[in-house]
Amino acid sequence: MHDTLPLLEPSDFPPLRRARLTTLQVNLGYRCNQSCVHCHVNAGPKRTEMMDAATLALIPEVLSARRLQTLDLTGGAPELHDGFRWLVGEARGLGVQVVDRCNLTILSEPGFEDLADFLAAQRVEVVASLPCYLEENVDRQRGKGVFERSIHGLRRLNALGYGRPGSGLALNLVYNPQGPSLPPEQGALEAAYRHELALRFGVVFNRLYTITNMPIQRFGSTLVSKGQFDGYMALLKANFSAANLDQVMCRGLVSVDWQGRLYDCDFNQQLGLPAGGAAHGHLRDLLAQDWGERPIAVADHCYGCTAGRGSSCTGALGAA
Repeated sequence: MHDTLPLLEPSDFPPLRRARLTTLQVNLGYRCNQSCVHCHVNAGPKRTEMMDAATLALIPEVLSARRLQTLDLTGGAPELHDGFRWLVGEARGLGVQVVDRCNLTILSEPGFEDLADFLAAQRVEVVASLPCYLEENVDRQRGKGVFERSIHGLRRLNALGYGRPGSGLALNLVYNPQGPSLPPEQGALEAAYRHELALRFGVVFNRLYTITNMPIQRFGSTLVSKGQFDGYMALLKANFSAANLDQVMCRGLVSVDWQGRLYDCDFNQQLGLPAGGAAHGHLRDLLAQDWGERPIAVADHCYGCTAGRGSSCTGALGAA
């Protein structure tokens, strides 16, 4: 696999500083039941990196000490971690909103048949990957049969109330472009998703998030192999919008890897860029420090979050 970090540094991306910390985004490990072409984590069934029990136990302590609003759980497939349900229960007991970044197919894996019921009982917000409403496009990007299993998962969540008005159970979908292009306008694409999924499958949801593919890890390496890396970076830079800088996710979020090390975002985590560009901090450091107003480590991949309408963990940031 090609290392893209040398291609992203040095960078002329504008300097950023952190605002007040509101969200702890935790990568519980890189093991996943899927291997997706666009995956910026390079996750898959053969990955063995998973957070240990001692590090996991620090998370509720940090949530309480910093009075954080949101715990955002990611992977891999975060639900594959043995401590996932314990952690969700602890966070919810503190009154913290929990977000599960779910690939949908995990809901039908053997041994996980009751996962959807657990998520609903804990009132966990589900952010589910569905890169298209067409079967052939999803299976091309994520593997044969993934679309059918994803629709099964969405129907299961809908049956529990997810995505339905007044339920309080949020179900948001995530769109990634199929290749080296910017996402289309989020509102129009959301309307198309809503129409097609309801018409074909009776599926409903709350919001669609459009997220730009990052030129790192598996996707970045594919760009290099195909000779498309420079062209994609030129596209991102040509569409840079300074108006997005105030809304990028890293300003209110700290990313934690499976070893407890701190990063300014999940993308920096995969590039090995420590928070603030200094020495690696650790989750335990947040017990005593709030990490507000610190500089944020940037490189050219940051143009992916600020190109066009912008892109974050909660979709587009504004109008192009």
